[in-house]
Amino acid sequence: MKLLGSRENIQMNAASAVRVGALFGISENNIRVTLTRLQSMQLITLVERGYYALGENGKQFAKEISQWRNAEDSLMSWGNDWVVAQTNTLPKSDKKQQRTNERALKLVGMRKLVSDMYIRPNNILDGAKGVRGKLQTLGLSKKVMVFSATDFEDKMHNKAMELWRQDDLEGLYRNGCEEIEQSLKHLHRLPLEEATKESYVVGDSALYRLVFDPLLPSPLVDVALRKRYRDLVKHYDDVGAEIWHRFLSKN
Repeated sequence: MKLLGSRENIQMNAASAVRVGALFGISENNIRVTLTRLQSMQLITLVERGYYALGENGKQFAKEISQWRNAEDSLMSWGNDWVVAQTNTLPKSDKKQQRTNERALKLVGMRKLVSDMYIRPNNILDGAKGVRGKLQTLGLSKKVMVFSATDFEDKMHNKAMELWRQDDLEGLYRNGCEEIEQSLKHLHRLPLEEATKESYVVGDSALYRLVFDPLLPSPLVDVALRKRYRDLVKHYDDVGAEIWHRFLSKN
């Protein structure tokens, strides 16, 4: 799914999928069973000449993942105000919707301030309206109230400012930069199969960090360090795409 969604109009046949699985020790039978399952879920679809491409449901998955490349463009300066999601209107019995809500809130970088109240800095374009749209696209129940708030009293403001400290985002950026730079130094010297596998493992780890990055403003995070990391990941993603093209083109 990630490979098919990494660039537009990518197709892959079953034989190539089996070769990819072999890189990671996944059996041919498991790959073929998984292709059938993904097809039944409309995450992939069979196109002409026996090739698979993203299905309708898979395209939404790919769109969600690929947004990391231009995420910085969706930011604006921060005026020390907040976007708030109030979840106390939701029934606790709907566990499936509850999991979807939690995932959506996490993807948009929101953290729990108090019971049934999640917040993030109001630094995304269109403010609460923009965040509300992102959350609902990700499946957040429309019963959740999403609005902007200012003038928290000092104790609550200080608590809000500490919510993301445990994530150690700057440590993740620094370690991520080092991991990518080390990989780039030797990736071109590896046999094709090893380079293909490493580029996926290192790249996938980096993409996970960026997809779930809360995109905090200064002074909550070192914005310049985040940009350096994001630019490195873009470069590594391009290098990895070229390696994967060579691997999948190999007979």
